Amino acid sequence: MFDVVDEAGLVDRIAALERAKCAAAAEQAVLTAQLDTARRAREAANGIPAAKRGKGLASEVALARHDSPNRGGRHLGFARALVHEMPHTLAALAAGRLSEWRATLIVRESACLSVADRRVLDARMCADTKSLEGKGDKRIAADAKAIAYELDPHAVVDRAVRAESDRTVWVRPAPDSMTYVTALLPMTQGVAVYGALHRAAEACGDGRGRGHVMADTLVERITGRPAEVPVPVAVDLVITDETLLGGDQAPARVPGFGPVPATVARRLVAAAADDARSKATLRRLYKHPRSGALVAMESRARLFPKGLKRFVDRRDDTCRTPYCDAPIRHHDHARPHRRDGPTSALNGLGECAHCNYAKEATGWSVTTTSDENGCHTAEFTTPTGARHRSVAPRMPGRRTTIYSALDVRLALALSEHAA
Repeated sequence: MFDVVDEAGLVDRIAALERAKCAAAAEQAVLTAQLDTARRAREAANGIPAAKRGKGLASEVALARHDSPNRGGRHLGFARALVHEMPHTLAALAAGRLSEWRATLIVRESACLSVADRRVLDARMCADTKSLEGKGDKRIAADAKAIAYELDPHAVVDRAVRAESDRTVWVRPAPDSMTYVTALLPMTQGVAVYGALHRAAEACGDGRGRGHVMADTLVERITGRPAEVPVPVAVDLVITDETLLGGDQAPARVPGFGPVPATVARRLVAAAADDARSKATLRRLYKHPRSGALVAMESRARLFPKGLKRFVDRRDDTCRTPYCDAPIRHHDHARPHRRDGPTSALNGLGECAHCNYAKEATGWSVTTTSDENGCHTAEFTTPTGARHRSVAPRMPGRRTTIYSALDVRLALALSEHAA
């Protein structure tokens, strides 16, 4: 006997929860703006220069929201704009007429305007909340962009010109041992790149799918090597001896990417070793036999030497600030060197540039510990006293892996001989 379910009631509840999410986002924005005002007022009273007031606040907001520092900066800028310059957009968000993301789109498209023009755009977009009904992300952004251009075309054009300096490329993990490689390019260049790849796919008749050909063509034109040639593996593939030699299924780890299934890791190493056009080596790695943590190193130098930097990179994987997945750019002392902090693996942290600078703000502190199993933990304390912990990732497997520039072909040959 099936229970009778009130489907209409379920839909109404889903809608009510969505409105509650929007109202919560609006309240978060108001509270964030209040925190910003209070922090700056306190620091002004303490004689802190205006240029340094509010330093690190975006990272505090990010930690409170369990978000990355990059998004923390966006949350802070979003809150300032809504509370101080865009009351109608804030009201529409609080009423559930706009989602947080759609409100963000309006704020983003109006960022180049003067405060007076921004308030005009705010009123035209959101004073009548009924006009927002049925509009998706693209329509909201397009309408805001059109109004911004109408109010100040020069500001919109100037922003578009300045945006070209933001062109860049980044990579992030994708499911199933794949990656996303993303390029931010000026519109004409982006369209030209895509068009060239599309034409290559249209001209190919070997049975591969269009997307397959476009991806292979991209790799070949950028790397200068055929897509089927294995890439060099200088094993910044952190892997135990059991996994490499086929006796264990513990996953390997690619720093900055994450876990790689044992079978996939062995295939990567074997393919690189078997191809004469590719070189593959294994670096020396030390792993704690019980916990899987990489063991300690230290230096007498003020700056982290190359070997210790590499160790910290392999241990921390990405920026050690909680919720920040950015690549490691800085190697810094948890307890500052100026306060007798040692240059050691225990006191060392791999961080992105933003997080390294943020923790230098007044009121921030970081402490590090290592337990009996060698697991490295960092605890970040913010100016409000909030504490956030970050534990370094662990390598699975049983025995310590100790390789010293050992050629992969030799490792595989030993494995085959033992079998």
